[in-house]
Amino acid sequence: MSEIPALHTSSIRSLPLLARGKVRDNYAVGDDRLLMVASDRLSAFDVIMGEPIPGKGELLTKMALFWFDKLKGIVPNHLTGEAPESVVAADEVAQVRGRSMLVKRLQPLPIEAVVRGYLAGSGWAEYQANGQVCGVPLPPGLRNASKLPEPIFTPATKAEMGTHDENISFERMVEVVGRERAEEVRRIAIRLYAEAAAYALTKGIIIADTKFEFGLDADGTLTLMDEVLTPDSSRYWPVESYREGENPPSYDKQFVRDWLEQVRIDGQPWGKQAPAPALPADVVDRTADKYQEAYRRLVEAG
Repeated sequence: MSEIPALHTSSIRSLPLLARGKVRDNYAVGDDRLLMVASDRLSAFDVIMGEPIPGKGELLTKMALFWFDKLKGIVPNHLTGEAPESVVAADEVAQVRGRSMLVKRLQPLPIEAVVRGYLAGSGWAEYQANGQVCGVPLPPGLRNASKLPEPIFTPATKAEMGTHDENISFERMVEVVGRERAEEVRRIAIRLYAEAAAYALTKGIIIADTKFEFGLDADGTLTLMDEVLTPDSSRYWPVESYREGENPPSYDKQFVRDWLEQVRIDGQPWGKQAPAPALPADVVDRTADKYQEAYRRLVEAG
């Protein structure tokens, strides 16, 4: 387990706070850079839990940096290469060390670039209803967790905090960002996914689907940003547990979701609205172990 203290919410006073997301706190560094601090917060059913998952922010950051480096030949990314510790006050370094990225400030595209290699989650539900996923027709006879004939691009709109992203068709994305940009994002996102999924498979991990975020730099160059290919933005399945037709266990919030589905408050199921019930220590520990195992298998093993 990490020796970095757990951090639920950062409090960097030397920089202006721009936004707190479900996991990351973003601070302005001048006009052209951002400090992204990955907290140990965990959200489930779009509700942030009150208990941090020790080591989670550090692991997410290390995994994102691993993927940014591995995929840098495909598309530019937002990393500056500068030390995050260099832009905060001395008494704030502990909040930043090991869990932060100092990145270029971009103009974000208002689209989540989702790529699916397997049929799961909302995609499986939609396929059962109409044989498609986000307007992409799929062959008949697929099952839950089936591998798709080839990866498909299924964009979504970015949601406000506490609400769900909304799947949209590619043509709707064209209306939002223009055809040339939409086709560029689709081409690059599928290539990023294919290369990452092929590598992960050599480590015994299936990346069933993932979402990328892109922005534009001052020259209008498409740039990969935010996190990339972490268990928070991707569906990671261990190869040895994969069975077509079943929901494989995943390397993320599975224990938290399972516990929340079973919890009762005054005899009633939790309504999936804030505030969240307090997580038991064993659920926190098992979730932390899952994040650690994903990183260890993907990056450290072999």
